[in-house]
Amino acid sequence: MSHARKPPSAEPDSVSTRSLFGAPCWVSLTSRDVETTEAFYEAVFGWKWRSARLGDRFRIATANDLPVAGLAAVASMWQVPVAWTPYFAVPDADVTAARVRERGATVAVGPLSFPPGRAALLADRDGAAFGIWEGDLMGGWETWRRSAPAFVRLHTRDAFDAAIFYGEVLDWASADPASCEVRYEGDEVVLRSGGEVVARIGSGALEAAPDPTVRPHWQVHFAVADIRSCARVVATHGGSVLRETEHEAVLRDPDGARFTVTSRATP
Repeated sequence: MSHARKPPSAEPDSVSTRSLFGAPCWVSLTSRDVETTEAFYEAVFGWKWRSARLGDRFRIATANDLPVAGLAAVASMWQVPVAWTPYFAVPDADVTAARVRERGATVAVGPLSFPPGRAALLADRDGAAFGIWEGDLMGGWETWRRSAPAFVRLHTRDAFDAAIFYGEVLDWASADPASCEVRYEGDEVVLRSGGEVVARIGSGALEAAPDPTVRPHWQVHFAVADIRSCARVVATHGGSVLRETEHEAVLRDPDGARFTVTSRATP
């Protein structure tokens, strides 16, 4: 699991998680080799890197000078897996953590104070890791979404059960107009915030029995202009192309973390 990461510092026109919640608001990556990881993602996405306030082991990726993702060089030190982890905006981290415990899931780290807010690292009942953030969001939240993930997808054994869990924990589909909208579309549960798709939950056909062989995990999808070109860059910079189609490719960085690139034209 990745360690709790601090989202970017708030700007004067920042939005609070009390007025916008339930949606992904940050992503972080754990790594064993910071230099190799930074060089890889700079080649693939054009990201630049700068230090974070938490110390030398923590870095922030920027695109067009906007923070888009976090990097924590703690995988070897803390013996945690190398992985991308999404963080969801919540109005109260303590309340959310309590809901997670009440539903038989895991609070791994926190909630911890990272001014201007608080963060925690959690795992759902099937072991999929995710984080939560309470506090100010970067003022250009929509700009962050366009510069960073297109959306995040949960691969799990039972999409219906997972949707109930996350809906209760993150206040999806509540009466509050700031909450996210949830619908079943095809064989997936689709989460929208402000009309845009921000997360998907899938487990195959909804009428099918849960598959015990699936290792539940959240996958981060980044939007790119050219899938084929991006896959070539990944392969030539020490990564792996695990699957490639016209509209998306599942990739692995040199350290072993999986991520997906999605065509900007894909709805």
